[in-house]
Amino acid sequence: MKASLKKVVPTQMVLGVQWGDEGKGKIVDLLGDSAQVVARYQGGHNAGHTVKFGGMTFVLHLIPTGILRPGVDCLIGNGVVVHPGALLEEVAGLEAQGLQVDHRLYISRYAHLILPTHPALDQASEVACGSGKAIGTTGRGIGPAYIDKVGRRGFRAEDVLDETRLKERVAQCLELQNQRLNAVYNAPALTLDEMMEPLLRFRDRFAENIIDTTGFVHRALADGKNVLIEGAQGAMLDVDFGTYPFVTSSNTTSGGVMTGLGLSMRKVDRVIGVVKAYTTRVGNGPFPTELTDDMGEALRKAGHEFGATTGRPRRCGWFDAVVVRYAALINDLDCLALTKMDVLDNLDEIKICTAYRYKGATLTDWTDGVARWEEVEPIYETLPGWKQSLAGIQRFEDLPATAKAYIHRLEEVANVPVALVSVGPGRDETILV
Repeated sequence: MKASLKKVVPTQMVLGVQWGDEGKGKIVDLLGDSAQVVARYQGGHNAGHTVKFGGMTFVLHLIPTGILRPGVDCLIGNGVVVHPGALLEEVAGLEAQGLQVDHRLYISRYAHLILPTHPALDQASEVACGSGKAIGTTGRGIGPAYIDKVGRRGFRAEDVLDETRLKERVAQCLELQNQRLNAVYNAPALTLDEMMEPLLRFRDRFAENIIDTTGFVHRALADGKNVLIEGAQGAMLDVDFGTYPFVTSSNTTSGGVMTGLGLSMRKVDRVIGVVKAYTTRVGNGPFPTELTDDMGEALRKAGHEFGATTGRPRRCGWFDAVVVRYAALINDLDCLALTKMDVLDNLDEIKICTAYRYKGATLTDWTDGVARWEEVEPIYETLPGWKQSLAGIQRFEDLPATAKAYIHRLEEVANVPVALVSVGPGRDETILV
């Protein structure tokens, strides 16, 4: 199989094909070199994209990674839920690192806002569920904000532009939310001032940045500009297609771009799936290839597997081809960007899960259907490791034979070509195949 990212196409989409944390930020940053617009279409500040270059480390949560490229316009689409305080804090952090943000960042007028009551409800709900049944959310209020959006009682970015009407609606909303906090969760109530303060700060800073992002992206394409679409989390956390109920609250798969940005999939020329050379997951839920032994801890340490948003240790395991084949199917992937190959440098042997065993049957596809995913047993094949550092390698031909064999085998079991291999966190530690 062959695939190349060297040929630039007008519209590219980058999304995760595992449970998030695949290294999408680095890939978007690399591809952003040839883009004039970078857009986010779902999720909130529960995402965390880390990019390293020039001796500096940038951690982004809401702002598209394209902000690190001079002259690139960045869009927060209507499918994103925006925490006003978190966005203000993120902008301040980037400006402190020397980046200019104001005239390159635009927020959809239809993007819903996360109010102070949303994280309060999120955290209270997780506590009420108990450790055994909790979803394992970041507690940032993402789910409750989407619930209010679907319940038709949410607040959109454009609402902050009319302060009088905003205050009336917030007061009505607060009465209902405080009843839930008090009566259901025995949690403290919030005041109207606590609700209004971040919304007004958001208005004061971003009033001129609140626009019709759908029209913006369509005009950019009509003008011949290149658009890069940036996903958050991963396919297996999709609210419809992931390991429900242990999922996020948005459509992380490629279909989310239609409702989250107003862009038809017919406009998307290339879909790139970002996948680790092994597998990780944060939070609760099924994880068939999870390693709870010394090997799992070794992968965690070697890969610095701690969440960019919460700092929580990630669960680690071997590459799961069943998951990646499923993600390739539902996202119609054109190619894979393979990250963190260097984490496996010191291993004698490396395993790949090619199928599952469930109640005596062998399952090769996620769509085969299982009553309880926690009960499947991974079926592995073992490949030799390369036992040397991949640092500094710039060409695929220069990789050790066993490393190339591992990549080729991943292509075969995933049925998707690998177009990029990352051998380190830096921009230059990347091989275009």
